[in-house]
Formats: sequence, structure tokens, C-alpha cells
Amino acid sequence: MRVLFYNVYVMSQATQAQLATHETALVTGAAGFVGSHLAERLLHDNFVVLGLDSFTDYYARNLKENNLRPALQDPHFTFVQADLRTADLRDLLTRHKVRYIFHEAGQAGVRPSWGKDFQPYVERNILATQALLEAVVSLPDPTQLKKFVFASSSSVYGDAEQLPTDENVLPRPISPYGVTKLAAEHLCFLYAKQYGLPVVALRYFSVYGPRQRPDMAMNLFVDAVLRGKPIKVFGDGEQTREMTFVSDIVQANLLALQAPNGGPRVYNIGGGERSTINGILETLGEIGGTQPRLEYLERAAGDHRHGAADISRAQAELGYAPRVGLEEGLRAQYAWQKERIKADERRTTNDE
Repeated sequence: MRVLFYNVYVMSQATQAQLATHETALVTGAAGFVGSHLAERLLHDNFVVLGLDSFTDYYARNLKENNLRPALQDPHFTFVQADLRTADLRDLLTRHKVRYIFHEAGQAGVRPSWGKDFQPYVERNILATQALLEAVVSLPDPTQLKKFVFASSSSVYGDAEQLPTDENVLPRPISPYGVTKLAAEHLCFLYAKQYGLPVVALRYFSVYGPRQRPDMAMNLFVDAVLRGKPIKVFGDGEQTREMTFVSDIVQANLLALQAPNGGPRVYNIGGGERSTINGILETLGEIGGTQPRLEYLERAAGDHRHGAADISRAQAELGYAPRVGLEEGLRAQYAWQKERIKADERRTTNDE
């Protein structure tokens, strides 16, 4: 493993020889929730992995550093701290002979995307994506890149009238976040059509599991159950979500490498089960052996009422099939967060 601050290193001859024997994948947002899991899976599958992250201040840096720890132990992993908008990406892609790009980086969060906080969404979802695409089309060898996989979101659909929703439904986002994810999608498709880039967009439906960001609903729900605190529910709790476990998301990314060429492709990636928020909270209560205390609030701006993925295209073209059921996934996240709380308590005790 080598940690790099871009533009201040030179690869050794030994490293160059090593890279020549493996195909290299770039994972942007490699310190994040999905990106860190994806980097580990790629390493397991014998890729050389170049991980890039800018460590934005959206949530605590130490959590992202913890996400990276497993990958950092692998000699086939190189980490670069850089901002996609300002790094010399053409040089980075060329030096590392990157053949695959998994673009997971971006500014997340529906509710914070309103008002004065919209600027980072434009910068990190739209401008950063455009900078990466420009770097790819400027490569000396136009055949270097085999696949560009973009992490999109079901938020592009907004309050879809058709449930389950297939990829032919007209996207109508109802949050600024959704607008920027759709804009980034369109950029990817434009570059695919203009320059022949092998682009695949994956529209993730409600990802959850270990390492989930602390601001995400499932993390907040589980934390409240573990600590015996009240749970804030925006709306009546009868809104539905199709939850997708992170390992299924990672599997979809690997399968995307098999997507047919000849034009940009887009796929819904869902978990195969749809549940109300109230139903999810009831299951969490059973897992924790407690009765959650719920506080119902007004529906939050930008929250869609229902979400359900038609994954038939991904099934037919990629062989995608979700493997982790909702209860199994919730138990895994619950166990992970419980262990994190215990670890924090041990550290606090040792520091006293």
C-alpha cells in the first residue's frame, strides 16, 4: 500500500512492473460507504486498485479513515488524496494505466441539498464528474479505458408514478440532490455518445449496511435503538423504500463490467424487497429486543413517498440478483453499529 498526495511522488520501477501484470481499477470516493467496500472486493478479485478521495467535511474524517483500513493493508492498493476538480487526472489515469473507473464520489444527502448548501452538490456531483470525463477523453490511448461505471441514485425518479419503476420512466427528481445526480448521469451519457466512452450508470436504491454514513436513516434508526433514544420519523412512516444491502451494490458494480457496449447503459439496482419505514422499525425493534420510541414529524422536503425498483433489465443483461434479504441485512448493520459503540466505550475508558 502507498498513500499518495497527488503530484508529489514518482512510481518505482518495481511498482510499474507490478501494475503491468494486473489490470487497474480507479475507485473514486474510496474512503466512503460504498467505495471502501467496492475497493476491497476488487482487491479480492485480483485487481490493482487506485483509490481516490478528497475527505470532504460532510462527516468525520476518522470514520472514512476507518473505512480504508482493510484496503490499506493490501499491497495492490494505492490511495490518493485529491479533489477530482483540481487533480491532474489525465496524468493519474495514464501513470497507473487505469482500465476501469468506478465513480462513487459525490456529495450525498437529500435533505441538506436545499438552500445555501446546494453549492457543494454542484461542485462534487456535476463539476467533478465532468472533470473526470474530460480526463478520460484526453487520454493518449483512446482504447485504454474498458468501462466507466457511474454511481447514480433512485432519487432521479422522484415521486415515480409507476411502481416498481423501470429505467424507461421519465426521471423527475424532487430534490436538488436528485437534480445533480441526474445532471451527472446526463454528462456521462453525453460523453459516451460523443466520444464512445463505455459508460454504465447504476441507479442505487436505498443502500444500507456496515459503514453506512452517520447521517443516513438506517444508521440513525439503529443508533437510537441501541442507545434507547427516540427515533424521529419524517412523515407517517407508511412511505416505502426498497432497501439494498451494500454487498449487493458491490456485486452490481462488478457485473457492470459485463454490460454490453455500443452505447451507454443504465440499470436499477435494488434489494428485491420493499417495506414501509414503520415495518423496518418494527424489525429493528425485534432485533434489538425492544420497542422503539417513535416521534413522527412533518415529511421532509425532497423525500419521495414510495420507492421500488424494477430490476429486470439488470437481471437479464448483467445476471444481477440481490442476495441479502432485509432482515439479514438489518441484523448485519445492527451488529456492526453495536460493536462500534462498544469500541468507542473501550477507547473512552482507556483514555480516562
